[in-house]
Amino acid sequence: MDLDAENRAHDGVVIDIRNNHGGFVNAYAIDVFSRRSYITMTPRDFEKPSEARTVLGQRALERPTVLVINRHTLSDGEDFTEGYRTLKLGKVVGEPTAGWIVYTSDTPLIDGTSVRLPSTRIRDTRGEDMELHPRPVDRLVAHPVGESYAGKDSQLDAAVEELMKALPKR
Repeated sequence: MDLDAENRAHDGVVIDIRNNHGGFVNAYAIDVFSRRSYITMTPRDFEKPSEARTVLGQRALERPTVLVINRHTLSDGEDFTEGYRTLKLGKVVGEPTAGWIVYTSDTPLIDGTSVRLPSTRIRDTRGEDMELHPRPVDRLVAHPVGESYAGKDSQLDAAVEELMKALPKR
């Protein structure tokens, strides 16, 4: 998904990374969300200015965002949450993450199979271990059992509420 290109028409974006079990895309996604314009460009004969980063072809969303996480958000989702909070990109809504952040590597076994073993310790910018320390939320919202059967999502509703507060007044 093109985080920026597909969302340019929106005033703001809810980022939902609930149930993210890992990978390594957080640094690339955070980069798109964190870039901010410092000038606008308006071609002659056009009235509407555009953010210079976008006009120049740089990846940048440049919209307010809110992040939704839950206790099933772990590994890469926790890295993403930490970056989002540290860079003050917006509110974090839902439940604290699992606290399961550790990088693993394949270790081959004699029979040709492999096993994943912890290989890299992860710390936040304060130097504190992230493993076994869930990433916090700004607005705690539980997801009651069975809620989805009624077509309801309290966490997503709360995220939209927070995003609406962050949008410029019209």
